[in-house]
Amino acid sequence: MDQEFWLHLKDDFIDLLLYIGPRIIYAIIAFVIGLFVIKLLMRSLRQLLKKSKTELSLQTFIESLSVFLLWGVLIFIIGSIIGIKASSFFAIFGAAGIAIGLALQGSLSNFAGGVLILVFKPFKVGDLIEVNGVLGFVQQIDILYTRVKTYDGRIVTMPNGNLSNSDVDNRSMNPYRRVELDLKFHYSEDMGRIREILLRTLSKHPDILKDPAPDAWLDKIGEYQLVITARCWTKSEVFWDVYWDQLEAVKKALDEEGIEIPIPKQKIEANQFQTEIVSHEKQK
Repeated sequence: MDQEFWLHLKDDFIDLLLYIGPRIIYAIIAFVIGLFVIKLLMRSLRQLLKKSKTELSLQTFIESLSVFLLWGVLIFIIGSIIGIKASSFFAIFGAAGIAIGLALQGSLSNFAGGVLILVFKPFKVGDLIEVNGVLGFVQQIDILYTRVKTYDGRIVTMPNGNLSNSDVDNRSMNPYRRVELDLKFHYSEDMGRIREILLRTLSKHPDILKDPAPDAWLDKIGEYQLVITARCWTKSEVFWDVYWDQLEAVKKALDEEGIEIPIPKQKIEANQFQTEIVSHEKQK
C-alpha cells in the first residue's frame, strides 16, 4: 500500500514537472526578454519626448506611468505562459486592486493630484516655488510625488495630493519680479536727497527694467525712524542676483553721502530736585 502510494506520488510529481517545467522556462525567458524590451521602449520614449520638446514635468510623469504599465503587461504575459487564464487573471487583479486601493487611498489621491498638476500646471520642472514653508526649485514630477531642491541643497519629496490642495507660490510663472528694499533713516534726513540717491543708485544696475522705472517712497513713520521703500523691476531668473547687488550698492552710496542707518536711542532725564540733593550732600 505504501509502496503504491509513493509510486503514484512519484508519477504525479514527474507529470507535474513535465507539464509546468517548460512553462517555467518559457516564463523565465519571457521575463528576460521583457526586461530588455522595457528598457528599449523606455529609451525610445525618452528620445521621442526630447525630440517633441515636451515639458520636463510631463516627461517625468509619462515615463513613470509608462514603466508602471509596461511592468503590468509583462506580469500578465508571464501569468498567461504559466497557465493562469485571462478571466482568472483579471479576477485576481480586480480583487487585489480593490484591496490595494483601500490600503493605498493616499497613493491614489497622490496620483489624482499629479494628473491635476499636469493639467492645470500651477508649476513645472525648473520653477521656483514655495509651498508649505518649503522654498526651492522643482526637480521632478512623478505619478505620486514631486521633488523640490532647496537653496541649501536639500531634496524635499512632497505628495502630489497635498500639493494639489495647497497654496503654491510660484515665483517663476511671471517673467518679471519687483525688488523691494526697506531702508530706515533718521527723522533729520532730507527726504528729497535720500530719494535722489536711491533712484540714481538703483538705475545703474544693467539688469533692471526701464519701464516701470525705479521708485522710492516713504512707507512708514516709525517710533525711532523713517522707513523708505526703494523698488525696481527685473527678470525672475536674476531676481536674487539683482536684490543682493542693489542692497550692496545702496549701502555704499549712502556711506559715500554720509547718511547713516539710525540707531534707537533713549533720552534719560533726571529729576531736578534729586539732583540738587545729591549736589548738596557732596558739598558737605
